[in-house]
Amino acid sequence: MRDRTGGRRARRPSIVVASLVLASMALGGCAAFFGPHEKRADAQILPTVGNTARGTVTFIERADGVQVTYNLIGLPPNTDHALQVHERGDCNAADGSSAGAVFAPAADRLKSGVRRAGDLGNIHADATGVAAGFVVATDVSLDGVRSIIGRSVLVGREPSDPEFPDHSVGAALACGVIRQ
Repeated sequence: MRDRTGGRRARRPSIVVASLVLASMALGGCAAFFGPHEKRADAQILPTVGNTARGTVTFIERADGVQVTYNLIGLPPNTDHALQVHERGDCNAADGSSAGAVFAPAADRLKSGVRRAGDLGNIHADATGVAAGFVVATDVSLDGVRSIIGRSVLVGREPSDPEFPDHSVGAALACGVIRQ
């Protein structure tokens, strides 16, 4: 009885070829791990002494700036509050003052009357004390000189006023350290 190969022995794919195919499949799956990842940081916001505000703030670096997504509860109903990044990642003081001044990169610190990079704008709490939304911060980043990693994000008692950037927003209602 003759085999269908015409008397020649059938060839099997070599182990090397099979190994290459498996390796390329495995590396193709790794593209998700080695491909570009979004830069992201989070802050767990906890109330300062005597307050109830809490929640999360997430920072994701995008092409047009850092998207700052906030989800906070326990704020006074129907009020506006400043959302600010401060110099130090320290929320140990009862009023949040251990976080230092509003974040400003080196050259910006010398300018008075100029909005600080860490002033992310104002947020609004609804009738139930919830504030949720996002802003895009173009003056900060998640690496380099303008990095906010390791700093604190605070929810101020009062809203910030762009006309008077050096004006205090009062004691913090809540504070959280920004971590990757």
